[in-house]
Amino acid sequence: MEHHAANHATNTATYTATYTASYTAIYAARIDGTDLSFSAPADMPLLQAAELAMLPDLKMESSCRNGTCRTCICQLLQGQVTYRIDWPGLSLDEKREGFILPCVAYPMSDVMLVLPI
Repeated sequence: MEHHAANHATNTATYTATYTASYTAIYAARIDGTDLSFSAPADMPLLQAAELAMLPDLKMESSCRNGTCRTCICQLLQGQVTYRIDWPGLSLDEKREGFILPCVAYPMSDVMLVLPI
């Protein structure tokens, strides 16, 4: 009986992971002024999606990965992102000007980013 319950739990976990993964929206992230783009799943921070793309010409600096150090700051020209933390390390003025922290920013649409030079 315990073996059956363990198998059921494993199968349920596998099904849940597969179901969730297959219904996650995937957006396009583009870098302004370049021909660089990468897939950006809605359930993954933009920085992580960029790293997984493994594009040799795409350089996005990072350090803390929790929205406090500001190393990854860039500007969002188009699209929308959301945060899963209360207040990422951006001032109100920076938010109004479209700056984001891609280490904790999750895409809600296709996005275009301006990276620091």
